[in-house]
Amino acid sequence: MPVTIPAGLLAQRALGDDWGRWLDRLPRLAAELLSEWGLRQVATSLHGFCSLVLPVVDAHGAPGALKVGFDGDDESLHEGLALQHWGGRGAVRLQRADPRRRALLLDWLPGPDLGDSWEVEACEVVGALYGRLHIPAMPQLATVASYVERWLHDLDALGRDVPVPRRYVEQALSLGPDLLADEVAPVVVHGDLHYANVLADDAGEWLAIDPKPMAGDPHYEPAPMLWNRMEELSGASAVGSVRDGLRRRFHALVDAGGLDEARARDWVVVRMVLNAGWAVQDARRAGRDLLPAEQEWITRCIAVTKAVQD
Repeated sequence: MPVTIPAGLLAQRALGDDWGRWLDRLPRLAAELLSEWGLRQVATSLHGFCSLVLPVVDAHGAPGALKVGFDGDDESLHEGLALQHWGGRGAVRLQRADPRRRALLLDWLPGPDLGDSWEVEACEVVGALYGRLHIPAMPQLATVASYVERWLHDLDALGRDVPVPRRYVEQALSLGPDLLADEVAPVVVHGDLHYANVLADDAGEWLAIDPKPMAGDPHYEPAPMLWNRMEELSGASAVGSVRDGLRRRFHALVDAGGLDEARARDWVVVRMVLNAGWAVQDARRAGRDLLPAEQEWITRCIAVTKAVQD
């Protein structure tokens, strides 16, 4: 089966020349890895935002997933290191890695993910994973502080161009440094733990995938579980208001994860306002106004920020 690059991944050429060069190299790179590691692709190519995933079997017929990541993505630089550190406890097991080529051979997880699970149940699953994943961090990992300090500086530089209530922007700019200044023993933070990044293995155990690992405060984690799957909070089957649903999720995560409610809330505020700022930065870099989808995303960021504090 020839290696094909999914259309959704090819669309990332629009993000810049570095993406284009990587995508040009990718078919040959993937074919080389298949050959060198004695693997055979057995199903259609899959992809994430910045990675190609090939369902494979090895020479003995054992299934696996060959993942090749975009070499310009700093946040996933130490994905293999984190997976090795977790050792299959709470996260997919790493079989083999080539850090230079951003290649990982992972256990095959048949799924499903948490996308169709009742939201509270899904939050309880993820909260339980926090306790397994948040182990003492390795020295090689970049820190949450190193990222957040830079992101807050960029947010501040936007001034009043962020279409978010000014009190929330000022709140994030104040809370961020305070959170980073507090002494918290650094743990391995997944960074992007949400419904689609938790899959079931053959035995039905829930395991995390696709970490953006950092060393830092475990209370940094909950925000992605709030901003994903928000559309169902206002649909025909919604229970209560959007605010009610977001608060229901937040408290389920805090309780299941044994987190400090106030500290987790502050991190949600910081992360959501930063998200809104990135949408503005993306539009600026492209020399255009905000797209409707970006305006909708900022509205979502404001809704989450408001809900966890009301």
